[in-house]
Amino acid sequence: MSQEKKDELNYHCLVFCVDGQEFAIDILKVQEIREYQPVNVTRVAHMPSYIQGLINLRGQIIPIIDLRIKLKVSEVEYTPQTVVIILGLSDRIVGIVVDSVSNVELIAKNTIEPPPNVNNPAPYLIGLTTYKDELLQIVDVEKLIDHEHWTLSDINQEA
Repeated sequence: MSQEKKDELNYHCLVFCVDGQEFAIDILKVQEIREYQPVNVTRVAHMPSYIQGLINLRGQIIPIIDLRIKLKVSEVEYTPQTVVIILGLSDRIVGIVVDSVSNVELIAKNTIEPPPNVNNPAPYLIGLTTYKDELLQIVDVEKLIDHEHWTLSDINQEA
């Protein structure tokens, strides 16, 4: 089987942890992973609590979203494993703060189950698969970030 055919059958993802739960996002959306340094984040007034602020990354202003707060984790603690994943989305670059990054994984697409049919499913959940004997949530990071419909221009207007 050719490499191209194998790639079509697999999902390349970055696995990260938030509050003991593991999530996966498309590896092609990830630009880099950086140590989280709160002192480098500029707070912006009147923003939702999950928007930590802005950073200047090589001359580019990037909003930083604490995914733990956005996902309503009860206790947010910053440890040496806390990182920022810099994402290149279709229309902007953003950073998301997560508890830790586990691995880059290759998951067979045929093992990904659709989200359960419940009254109010998470609109950003692509599916679930088993990973290390646990459920791994496959997330569409664009939908997760965009479901609040804010943009960097909104942030600048509020400041």
